[in-house]
Amino acid sequence: MENSTESLSFVLAMYGDTGKLKYLYFTLAMVFYISVIVANSVLIFIIYIDKNLHEPMYLFLCSLFVNEIYGSTSLLPCFMVHILSDTHEISASFCFLQIFNIHTYGTIEFGTLTIMAHDRYVCICKPLHYNSIITKRKVQIVICFIWIFCFVEIGALLSFTIRLNFCGTVINKVFCVHHLVVDLSCSPDRTVSLVHDVVFGLIVTVAGPVSYISYSYVNIFSVCLKGSKETRMKALETCTPHFVSLISFVFACFYSLISQRFDPSSVPYPLCVFLSTYAMIIQPLLNPVIYGLKLSKIKHACKNLLTLKTSQLYIFPEAYLNSTVHY
Repeated sequence: MENSTESLSFVLAMYGDTGKLKYLYFTLAMVFYISVIVANSVLIFIIYIDKNLHEPMYLFLCSLFVNEIYGSTSLLPCFMVHILSDTHEISASFCFLQIFNIHTYGTIEFGTLTIMAHDRYVCICKPLHYNSIITKRKVQIVICFIWIFCFVEIGALLSFTIRLNFCGTVINKVFCVHHLVVDLSCSPDRTVSLVHDVVFGLIVTVAGPVSYISYSYVNIFSVCLKGSKETRMKALETCTPHFVSLISFVFACFYSLISQRFDPSSVPYPLCVFLSTYAMIIQPLLNPVIYGLKLSKIKHACKNLLTLKTSQLYIFPEAYLNSTVHY
């Protein structure tokens, strides 16, 4: 039986009957979501108010932190609702919206990490030309291009999928995934969606960025081996957070691709759910933590902000008391 998208609902089958544990899972999800918003918002605010951080590298970081909030919001509010719900149905329109949000988050993440690798490559391998190659204006243009391109790309992908007819409704996941939704289609023209998914999803979004990032790091490591101790320390400070973030996100994407094409029933249920949502829960919290702790300029800006707030707490009450006594 074929279903049109107007009246169709999908069932997210990975939500099992967790009993009273659902309140624990809901609380954990809420804590993670609040932590993601707070951690990323604080660093965005610090980069915005500190003029010393108005540099290309930190503009890229600001874009990355905005994307972390966007990606986490694409999943966690809906995830928390389904944890407490007895039924796990999701309307087709909301399912496609979730696919759009989650897939744009992933493509923007890879695009931002790729351009950040290029930024580090130019900084370390061509330091004398850095200010002429990487300018604020170019950074702003590149960031806008990444976001617009990713939105248009995923929008084009979904424009084919939305028109399909569906014979199945069960998605073995805790959120909607494009590949699994297309598999439920019985339309003869679904090949276009699958080809677009492979070409843009794997080659343009994943394989291309990973190849260029690998090329950048090969050159960075080559320069570090030949360079001075100061060069190696600078590379270690600025590249370590990026490298950790990249490895973490590649792992999340690799697991997502594998789990969509193989039966994950052999994996324990809590671990399976955790790994499925890793990219939208752990990654958005990992990035602000590692960049906030590792980059000295951000740590220094945080200390200055805390010192300023602390001094205001002591100065303003004293001024108020003195004015009261004088009166």
